[in-house]
Amino acid sequence: MAAPKIAFIAADSAEAKEAETALNARYGVQDWRTADMLVVLGGDGTMLRVMHRVISEPKPIFGMNCGTVGFLMNKFEAEDLPRRLTLAKRSQIHPLQMLARDRNGREERALAFNEVSLLRQTAQAAKLGIHIDGVERLPELICDGIIMATPAGSTAYNLSAHGPILPLGAGVLALTPISAFRPRRWRGAILPHRAEVRFQVHERDKRPVSATADFREIRDVRDVTVTEDSSVKLTLLFDPEHHLEERILREQFQA
Repeated sequence: MAAPKIAFIAADSAEAKEAETALNARYGVQDWRTADMLVVLGGDGTMLRVMHRVISEPKPIFGMNCGTVGFLMNKFEAEDLPRRLTLAKRSQIHPLQMLARDRNGREERALAFNEVSLLRQTAQAAKLGIHIDGVERLPELICDGIIMATPAGSTAYNLSAHGPILPLGAGVLALTPISAFRPRRWRGAILPHRAEVRFQVHERDKRPVSATADFREIRDVRDVTVTEDSSVKLTLLFDPEHHLEERILREQFQA
């Protein structure tokens, strides 16, 4: 069987660029569009950017950590890379789709593999209403913001906001408030992955709110609707002993 054509994509750091040069010399230079597999060198931020880049031409992606945070990455090793890719365990990832309307009624869409977050833009706390599948579940949440996270993104911003860690195959999403003031005891919810969630911004002139899907930010939103986009699917590759489901499980038992 012919060896897979591998394209290496590196972060801008010196460490990642040095690794890219060495791996290209060892395994050959390949354009990512004609490659069979992509190997991303960097951290989780680089991985997310590559995932967004290849949405229209999806390829299996194997990350190797050359950054400071690497939850989506494997250990960096230059040896025997084609064999690692052959043995790697596959994880299927679907993004969230955000539909945001700003104060002028203009609509914008964006995809998020980690999370969609709504954040206050000024010193004033945000006031948000939450509807799930057309049913009002929370008339008014006073907070710094709120996060809707995928399982893959549940260990990122969501975890920092004390949200739950979600197993990859659980078929759920996390809805996590950021510094909730009222209702003070509301800590969020776990939702079916097919749920449609609509956030309505109250008093938006006094309390402006931005909405962000991974890297795409939209300012001064009036309402935001978030659903899982099952039509988009990416495949991430992990070493069998460090696959994503194992990492999510392990993260829940760390002190």
